[in-house]
Amino acid sequence: MRTIKTYSTAERGKHGDFWIRNESRTPLAEQVHRHEFFQVQFNVNGRTPHHIGSTVRWLEPGSLAFVLPYRIHLGGWPAGSRFYVINFHQHFLFPGLEADPLDLENVPLRRAPLLAPFLFQEFMDFRLEGADLDLAHRACEKMMEEHSRRQLFSLDIIRANLLLLIGTVGERHEKALLGYAAAHVQRSHRPDALSRVTRYIRENLARRITLSNAAAAANLSPNYLTNLLKNETGRTFTSLVTSRRMEKARELLAYTTLRVSEIAEAVGFEDEAYFTRRFKQYYLVSPLAYRGKETPAALR
Repeated sequence: MRTIKTYSTAERGKHGDFWIRNESRTPLAEQVHRHEFFQVQFNVNGRTPHHIGSTVRWLEPGSLAFVLPYRIHLGGWPAGSRFYVINFHQHFLFPGLEADPLDLENVPLRRAPLLAPFLFQEFMDFRLEGADLDLAHRACEKMMEEHSRRQLFSLDIIRANLLLLIGTVGERHEKALLGYAAAHVQRSHRPDALSRVTRYIRENLARRITLSNAAAAANLSPNYLTNLLKNETGRTFTSLVTSRRMEKARELLAYTTLRVSEIAEAVGFEDEAYFTRRFKQYYLVSPLAYRGKETPAALR
């Protein structure tokens, strides 16, 4: 059985929160894979099939594809295509959304309407025309510009344009999206057991977390949980816990004034030096360097 690669934020971009590219960068040769992050693909020119979850959606010119974290995915771009690929971490667009990336399908749309295109991508196509298409193109160009500059207000401008892009798609397809939501046609891609595990991890980041304890909290055997995680995420239990700890640490560094020692303790590390080493291994910068680069000026 082929192993499905799961890409982390650190592997796919210099910046952990957001990155964007277009056809000027040679696409990587891809196999079926997953991402830890959200992805939006905007097809400007060309026609290409995209495998998302269990379905295939054809991207026509002006079409967009929305990929949830950990959704099995495969796309490709024929010669001569023009496109944008946008990747972002959950807390970049949904900073107040307390939900594990593996549990997003259980989030009510009223809490996060911008999730709608991601949740229903396997059931419908998203295409813009006319003024909406021009707006989407300008929004992507502005995000490209600000992403390359990364000045004081760049992230705010990027976020505003990303909101505009996804919001415009949602508004133009609102009737169909609400119909799917009302009918509850989306199936559960993540078993309830996995939701219980990720919730246990999220609620116990400051404590010692073991496979046995997490399995017991979800009413599973350790062996069953190990296989469930491998099949659904491509991750081991240890790597999943580490990932959640690093993500929470990054969020606390960027959006709070807690000391590094306090953040280390909050995500389950008794030794600040060890936490610093692991964080640097994961994101290639130290916690303090990350804070200096990513923290809003008002919090520095």
